[in-house]
Amino acid sequence: MHHEQLRDLCLSLKGTTEDIKWGNDLCFLVGEKMFCTTWLGDGPFQASFKVTPEEFEAYIAKPDIEAAAYLARYKWIHVRKSTALSEKELERLIRQSYELVKAGLTKKQQREIDGL
Repeated sequence: MHHEQLRDLCLSLKGTTEDIKWGNDLCFLVGEKMFCTTWLGDGPFQASFKVTPEEFEAYIAKPDIEAAAYLARYKWIHVRKSTALSEKELERLIRQSYELVKAGLTKKQQREIDGL
């Protein structure tokens, strides 16, 4: 996966917005809460996102995946290379991150995002 594929995937999810934070990080948000970030600098593709508490330890034990700096307590992982996960699994995890973050929004925000 590369940046444009990630951007297309994230923006295909209802209510997603994007923002540049910390100078060079492209962040994707739902209800003004981040669910995925990627570094836009030179070098290999990298992304960070939330996983379930049950998955967290298993993922950070894999090569090229680590606990995300400053966000590990919220069960975010940092994928240092796109080859650390299959494209299908990466897509599933990003969609799951979106759903996990969205579930933490108020019911009103969730209804607005869903168009209800």
